[in-house]
Amino acid sequence: MPPERPPGGVGFRYAQADLRLLSSVFRLLYHWRNDHAEAVAPMTSRHYTPLDRLVMHLDAGVRTVFGRPRVTERPDPADAEPEAELTAAERDLAVRLMRIDHAGEVAAQGLYQGQALTARLPEVRDKMERAAQEENDHLAWCEKRVKELGGRVSLLNPVWYAGSVAIGALAGIAGDKWSLGFVAETERQVVRHLEDHLERLPEADRKSRAILEQMKEDEGRHATHALAAGGAPLPEPVKALMKLTSKVMTTAAYWV
Repeated sequence: MPPERPPGGVGFRYAQADLRLLSSVFRLLYHWRNDHAEAVAPMTSRHYTPLDRLVMHLDAGVRTVFGRPRVTERPDPADAEPEAELTAAERDLAVRLMRIDHAGEVAAQGLYQGQALTARLPEVRDKMERAAQEENDHLAWCEKRVKELGGRVSLLNPVWYAGSVAIGALAGIAGDKWSLGFVAETERQVVRHLEDHLERLPEADRKSRAILEQMKEDEGRHATHALAAGGAPLPEPVKALMKLTSKVMTTAAYWV
């Protein structure tokens, strides 16, 4: 099966352009409010109003699904690895697995953004926002690798993001200890999922493998930090429901 071609319809490109323009409007509004606040009270520490945070989260959502997320200073692990000669079947498998991983990072962004919206304690909100920023690296690395392999990201990414924001917000409403517990369990399941992909990836695809190895390390650290911050173990039925939801997403992203 040949590598998938990226969507090239004129309407699709116009939609992307419109959404990037919307993201720019969000950023302009956010910076205008910050400049205005500093002009009124230049000697006080910056305080984000609910509207500020809403604009920030809307901008993050548009960037995650259609734009370019803000990444950290960390280099792409794949850059240090040589490109391999893959068969058509191996390349197709690598595209599909990395597309699933990219979709998972889109969902992770939605979870963290939703939890940050409803977190009760400022320090918990800050942890969620920091974790989301670190996950942006994974998002960018996976998208870059998918395109290098000649594929495309999941067409259902807006669905994964929107649904995850709602789930994350509900977890935050339940209380910070449950929200942090939800993060810990999510990251544990992601680690197991990455281990499965590392076993299934073509052995010669060292670039994709380097990305997933770094992601696995990061996700494990996020789970540890969430528990150390006071996360509570989730009930078994909740864990089972999370696994079922993950199965639906990974199966759909494999094909679409």
